[in-house]
Amino acid sequence: MSKITNQLNQQLKKNSENLIIKDESRGLWFSGEEIKSDVDIIKNSLMDLRVGHGDVVLVCLENNGAYPVIVQAIWEVGAVVHPISDTTPAIELQQELTEHQYAAAIVKDDLTTAVTENRAVTIVDDSLVTALHLTIIRDQNIVGHMDQIPTENDLALIMNTSGTTGKPKGVGITHELLKNAVDHDIESHEMTQADTTMIVMPMFHINAQAVSMLSTRLSGGRIVITKKFSASRFWNQVRENGVTWVSVVPTIVNILLINKKANEAYADDIKLRFVRCSSFALPLDKLTSFQNRFHTIILEGYGMTETASQCTINPFDAPKVGSAGKPFKTELGILINDKFTKEANQVGEIAVRGDHVIKDYMEPHPDSFRKDWFLTGDLGYLDEDGYLFVKGRKKDIISRGGEKVAPAHVENALSQLDCVKEVAVIGTPDELYGEAVTAVIIRQDNQRLEDTRQDILNHAKKSLAVFEQPTKVIFVDDYPRNATGKVLRVKLRNQILEEAESIGA
Repeated sequence: MSKITNQLNQQLKKNSENLIIKDESRGLWFSGEEIKSDVDIIKNSLMDLRVGHGDVVLVCLENNGAYPVIVQAIWEVGAVVHPISDTTPAIELQQELTEHQYAAAIVKDDLTTAVTENRAVTIVDDSLVTALHLTIIRDQNIVGHMDQIPTENDLALIMNTSGTTGKPKGVGITHELLKNAVDHDIESHEMTQADTTMIVMPMFHINAQAVSMLSTRLSGGRIVITKKFSASRFWNQVRENGVTWVSVVPTIVNILLINKKANEAYADDIKLRFVRCSSFALPLDKLTSFQNRFHTIILEGYGMTETASQCTINPFDAPKVGSAGKPFKTELGILINDKFTKEANQVGEIAVRGDHVIKDYMEPHPDSFRKDWFLTGDLGYLDEDGYLFVKGRKKDIISRGGEKVAPAHVENALSQLDCVKEVAVIGTPDELYGEAVTAVIIRQDNQRLEDTRQDILNHAKKSLAVFEQPTKVIFVDDYPRNATGKVLRVKLRNQILEEAESIGA
């Protein structure tokens, strides 16, 4: 048995009478014995359906207390978990099933028809302690395999990660890579059995899977699983469940700062050890305001699906604001002109390697690898103290009059404004400068468009170099996104250009 599945079983046995996982939406805690019982129910059903070694099971569910159970049961028969967003439309789900070989699927009720349509299937309904019911749909056109104890080299997870073209890449993560990543998370976050984490991130992301769920289980702690993030309920959930740390993204930090109900619910009796934040660097004022207002520390880090979570993290005793921290159990280099360097203040493509980093995608992408390095596609540099600063995506760089503009840098600056709910910065054609820096905004409030536009332009003049300041500000209701929720920049750019052409702009 792989180390990770063995340790998961040990945790359940050790905590057979202890309440260790809570389904927050139902207000129910579950003991190790109850969770083990449910794992066995699902495991036996998969075996009866001949879903076993190497078979891939698609999981399309909202966050709930059964999610850790499902993952463990699939691993115990030697199968592979492929989680996707529970908001995936039926037509996209059907396309996913057509393009890939899934022996079985576990989906929410309103997607059952999409899975069963035009397919020969066997359906099993399991009654679980941790869920009202669970439907396993077996595709009879896919040859299954006998169950087998997984080894370290077997795949544990297949995750979707965003590509610049919008088509997700498949990331295959073995039991060994995942175990290494989780061990690093436990050590760097100083997790113990005294910790309780609350999962507010979607379970189809590596962040929730590895950093929150698996790291907490293997360190002996407790987990509270929310259906989704709620600003108005967040602090009460933390207080009532004795939560000691939470993993979030900058958007959640911003919302908690400005949400009236969240601020009213917070009190000094809440004691979070830390809040882990990733995706992009928080502006200094937002980070400081959050730490002062809610009396905790924010640890910023840098990672991705391809590295089974984090590569860098700010140390507890020496965080550096604006940075993604120092490499942790990861070797990091900067690729400039086909050469790798670790010299300070040299901007180039971030490259990583380590015992938790993939060697290839599910489909060949040779351009993403150089020797034994994984090329992240992100631009950044190391400072004199070895801290990483991320500047943006390599392929998203805007060229304006010979100057290179990193969209992430502009986005970070504009996201400081309370009137900005979300911002995506893209390059659009400009006859004089080549490309215009175009800010595409989802608004937070209902003030006049022109007032909001002026606020954005005024703020940009104060916080950005002249060549980085947006020359166009466009308002939209939402962005085109892929299955993982990431903004499809190429599609957004085309959409903006088509709309401009239609009105003769």
